[in-house]
Amino acid sequence: MEEKHYFVYGEAELAYLRARDAKLGAAIDRIGMIKRAVQPDLFQALVKAIVGQQISGKAQAAIWGRMQERFYPITPENLGRAALEELQGCGLSWRKAGYIKDITQAILASELDLDDLKDMPDDEVCARLIKLKGIGQWTAEMLLIFSLQRPDVVSFGDLAIQRGMRMLYRHRQITPKLFNRYRRRYSPHGTVASLYLWAIAGGALPELTDPAR
Repeated sequence: MEEKHYFVYGEAELAYLRARDAKLGAAIDRIGMIKRAVQPDLFQALVKAIVGQQISGKAQAAIWGRMQERFYPITPENLGRAALEELQGCGLSWRKAGYIKDITQAILASELDLDDLKDMPDDEVCARLIKLKGIGQWTAEMLLIFSLQRPDVVSFGDLAIQRGMRMLYRHRQITPKLFNRYRRRYSPHGTVASLYLWAIAGGALPELTDPAR
């Protein structure tokens, strides 16, 4: 069984956010510590991100489980030997299978070195990742959080983040200007704030409704 890893944060980050934002601080106190699993292996995280695009979490888990059974461990070498049809046989669309093969071949041909990304600033990581077919800004930002474990990521493109902000701060709409105001308030611990905004959007504080509805 694979060892589980979780996003690392503690009381120092929570105390900072409480001091910066009373409403978020009150939510943190009520919700408590949040454990969010991460995938330190960036290649596996990339592949799983592509698998999960535009499908439910349940469907992603089923396809990922079949891929684990067929290709374990999920490495560039193992997927590099797989035919497109084999990837499709796990439940992937032709397009997603092609994206995964393209990324795999780029790594095997030394055109892409994922280890280099670990030392790059967030914006450079995103710029490099979105050059890959199948990877957009939102996916790149999720990889920053859930693989590279960067501490200060709040994604404007994440609908649940926007919903969490609307619910917590009682806004009908989160404009880019408003979003950036909150993002700056949370910095340099934006990722921890994101964990709580996701929890709020998911109903962790049942009395908070979405003003946009």
